[in-house]
Amino acid sequence: MNEFLPLKRAVEATQIPSGHAVTLPEGTIVSITQALGGVYTVHASTGGLYRIGSQDADALGMEPVAQAQVADGPFSEELVWAALREVYDPEIPVNIVDLGLIYDMKAEEVAGQEGALKVTVQMTLTAPGCGMGPSLAADARQRISVLPGVADADVQLVWDPPWGPERISPEGRLKLGID
Repeated sequence: MNEFLPLKRAVEATQIPSGHAVTLPEGTIVSITQALGGVYTVHASTGGLYRIGSQDADALGMEPVAQAQVADGPFSEELVWAALREVYDPEIPVNIVDLGLIYDMKAEEVAGQEGALKVTVQMTLTAPGCGMGPSLAADARQRISVLPGVADADVQLVWDPPWGPERISPEGRLKLGID
């Protein structure tokens, strides 16, 4: 990575860490700093970091990354956790589960809809002032909503208890080189 390349067309991007939506013009020189979960973090020549979705991979001269195949068969909580492990912090190369950002997940039947489930996830961010929360929550919501049996996905940002590095999983610590 870190190769400099011009955008082949204008793209909608999310500014990191503010979370503001911006349009990066065609020809903007970018360097890909992270490509995980089908989402790209780029450093733009205009300054700053931006998150570009898989649907705009062609602007980077790449093929869109297909989302992980949803398993056939019945719903399981393991499928939800696997889907959440495909959502990455745009600045840290660790998924939101291993970063310890997921506080709670539950699945409940939707009243009056046999076999339909509502999945509710409570997640936090590494810093309350980070504007990327809505973007990460939307990514998680979208990935959960396509799972078998899921009729509704609700991803809530919470701040209590505050996140701390002790919440990082052993896998996340290994990836980050933390003892």
